[in-house]
Amino acid sequence: MYEKYLNLWLRQTNFNDKMKRLMTFILSALLCFAAAGGNYPDRADYLWVTVPDHPDWLYKTGESAKVEIQFYKYGIPRDCTVEYKLADDMLPADKNGSISLKGGRGTLNMGTRKTPGFRDLQLSTVVDGVKYEHHIKLGFSVDRIQPFTREPGDFVQFWQDNVRKAEEFPLTYTRELAPEYCTDKIDCYLVRLMLNPSQSIYGYLFYPKNAVKGGCPVVLCPPGAGIKTIKQPLRHKYYAEQGCIRFETEIHGLDPRISDDVFAQISAAFNGRENGYLANGIEDRDRYYMKRVYLSLVRCIDLLTSLPEWDGKNVVVQGGSQGGALSLIAAGLDPRVTLCIANHPALSDMAGYSEPGRTGGYPHFNRIPGFFTQEIIDNLAYYDVVNFARHIKAKVYMTWGYNDNTCPPTTSYAVWNVLTCPKEALITPVNEHWTSEATERGHLDWMLKNIK
Repeated sequence: MYEKYLNLWLRQTNFNDKMKRLMTFILSALLCFAAAGGNYPDRADYLWVTVPDHPDWLYKTGESAKVEIQFYKYGIPRDCTVEYKLADDMLPADKNGSISLKGGRGTLNMGTRKTPGFRDLQLSTVVDGVKYEHHIKLGFSVDRIQPFTREPGDFVQFWQDNVRKAEEFPLTYTRELAPEYCTDKIDCYLVRLMLNPSQSIYGYLFYPKNAVKGGCPVVLCPPGAGIKTIKQPLRHKYYAEQGCIRFETEIHGLDPRISDDVFAQISAAFNGRENGYLANGIEDRDRYYMKRVYLSLVRCIDLLTSLPEWDGKNVVVQGGSQGGALSLIAAGLDPRVTLCIANHPALSDMAGYSEPGRTGGYPHFNRIPGFFTQEIIDNLAYYDVVNFARHIKAKVYMTWGYNDNTCPPTTSYAVWNVLTCPKEALITPVNEHWTSEATERGHLDWMLKNIK
């Protein structure tokens, strides 16, 4: 809603294009301050405003980036000393210093990068005895960012063989009405989908009430990382309201109706410093935990394309973070996928950290001492998003933010730059690891414009 009125106001002004871009950035930052967490906490009594001299936050290698820094408390500009650190994306700081704000404002020259990537400006100040922090990332020659991860020679054969083996087990599932998620426009079913005789996953399957045979595109939505219930199943109900069948899934074979307390206990037992299930079995490419998860994506598509209401043409995958990664992986694994929508994908260039001075992706295995043996680096390549992205033929829509410290922008560009399929992007520099509701609704709009 805010974006709609912002764009309307800008069209009605006499600003030139450069000024419009600058005002868009500043006002968007203020709106984020009112609505988001992290850099812009909800109902905070303070505000940081950081304005790069390139409104798109992008520079060429060798170009110096200058940032105006502003600090307000209760809306009043405050004079203060701001301590800063500079670092390459997700890496230790390599420079620090301080700058004095006069009238709540000051300008800092961040310098540049000699190689493609991002620089992270980390700010802190103490005002009235309280410490306040902020950061922004600026990109340098981002169109030349390439992944560390290389594709194994037998990558395609490995996955073709495993998909073929998984398909030997017949499509088997149960479905029961989930009345708590039904509305006057949609029906919802809890599905247990068997992957093999002993393992399964669960998901909520949403139908339009007026669904007819051969009338509906299907949308697979894999989850973000963690061991947890299927969060807010009705958040994206508008897909079914607009005529789509949508399958919201988990990946661990845990009934989403389990209590939050039980989920918390399971998560605590398996997810610790060693990144839990995301590191489980990576010493052996055939025993890695995520192998079953990746293959489950194909089985989910088997289910969706078996439904009589499927329109026989459109198979869409959509998700964010781990879900964004799994969406791209599904598009690379399964040629039936026609559209892929991915927010800030995780599991991208994961082994990048093994090369000194290079940024890697979530789950940031560099935090585990001694993790990156050559064997593990080789095995990760079979599971890294960038290698699946190289094989995607479906049209892709990606979105990511520059301030993301979970799935850093460096690795989103590593994925984006290897895509050879038709592709579009929405880049939101101010965003951290979140998307606005307007952006989420925009995914549906993009999908509806691109279905066959």
